[in-house]
Amino acid sequence: VQLQASGGGLVQAGGSLRLSCTASGRAFSGYGMGWFRQAPGKEREFVAAISWSGTSRNYADSVKGRFTISRDNAKNTVYLQMNSLKPEDTAVYYCAAEWSYWGEISNNYGYWGQGTLVTVSS
Repeated sequence: VQLQASGGGLVQAGGSLRLSCTASGRAFSGYGMGWFRQAPGKEREFVAAISWSGTSRNYADSVKGRFTISRDNAKNTVYLQMNSLKPEDTAVYYCAAEWSYWGEISNNYGYWGQGTLVTVSS
């Protein structure tokens, strides 16, 4: 599975962005998908994940109520809608995929995209 993330950019606090991650290669619909982020000088952290069917979703406490993860298996794409952005959301955002896994542990994902930078100005 090859993953290509896009949609990052510069936004003011309180604004919104939608990230996309498009997969190619093997059957996308069987893979759980996750979003992680890494801020400068910090470790990579879990943001959100979604099951292969889209019926199960997990979120980090820091983004609950503001971010929404979704997927369109017909388009081999997972999305992260980010609303009410805060300066502390500034990070490189990575999408990840793993067969039948959609948890919070980054080491359990075998496939990673290249990352897309999100910068939130105050």
